[in-house]
Amino acid sequence: MIDKIKELIGEAEAFTTDNKDTLDTFRIKFISKKGLINEIFAEFKNVPNDQKKEFGQAINSLKNAVEGKIKLIQDTLESKEESIGIFGDLTRPGTPINIGSRHPISLVKNQVIDVFSNIGFNVSEGPEIEDDWHNFEALNFPAHHPARDMQDTFFVQMNPDYLLRTHTSSVQVRYMENNQPPIRTISPGRVFRNEAISSRSHCIFHQVEGLYIDKDVSFADLKQTLLYFTKEMFGKSKIRLRPSYFPFTEPSAEVDVYWGLKTETDYRITKGTGWLEIMGCGMVDPNVLKASNINPDEYSGFAFGMGLERMAMLLYQIGDIRMYFENDVRFLEQFKSNF
Repeated sequence: MIDKIKELIGEAEAFTTDNKDTLDTFRIKFISKKGLINEIFAEFKNVPNDQKKEFGQAINSLKNAVEGKIKLIQDTLESKEESIGIFGDLTRPGTPINIGSRHPISLVKNQVIDVFSNIGFNVSEGPEIEDDWHNFEALNFPAHHPARDMQDTFFVQMNPDYLLRTHTSSVQVRYMENNQPPIRTISPGRVFRNEAISSRSHCIFHQVEGLYIDKDVSFADLKQTLLYFTKEMFGKSKIRLRPSYFPFTEPSAEVDVYWGLKTETDYRITKGTGWLEIMGCGMVDPNVLKASNINPDEYSGFAFGMGLERMAMLLYQIGDIRMYFENDVRFLEQFKSNF
């Protein structure tokens, strides 16, 4: 029996092929459930005790030889297949690469940053979980100020109060605390308010807020800056400012851009007036400057803020704000051309 095993070892070592079917036949012959190696193992119980050690070593040598030969030939065949796949038919079309696309919010945010970077504004960022001082107190929201009711807040902790920021104005406070005028910065970021989710509003949205503080800054500077922005962003050259109220600016205004009435969509989004509100703005309140240790007798400034979702809805004619947060690939793929 040992001599037979040695013959099989020689057969295995001498075996060679470049055909997968032949290799599979070789494998079935030796190491399948009904193969020769299993048959030989079955004879182990009939081998005299003094020969069992030599018999066992011979079986192991046969098994190693067969398995080693199978692996060697498989590796050789696979390497040949790879070479043919890579270098075989060079006239075949290439494999398409499925590239992704940027989110419409990211596209609009980058556009806004580019517009303001051209006139010297840098970008500042801050934490999304904020304390009461930076989100409210330093922005002229005292504890019982009715304006706090305008911003339904997600509180993370009470006494001391920590909350999900309701606006990126908190970033401006932090920037003023760490930088002296002249200050010229915009603060893009995600904000949170406890609002009912609908096609026009969401509990999560994105803002870009701007701040400019220097000597002799006037409301005329604010208007000219916003006019420049609307021309660059929308191609619109007509704006109007309506009196409004914000605790952190005085005087304050809402900014409307004349969108026009050329299409049915224009009539719908402007309610037939042609005018569309795009942001709020105003001159920085002296109390806000004092809270950040900036002398309001020496410096003045203006601030503005806008929502990126609403802006993207206008630019890309998106009808439902909820689509931004549903991660629907079919929706996102529409913006590949803007990548």
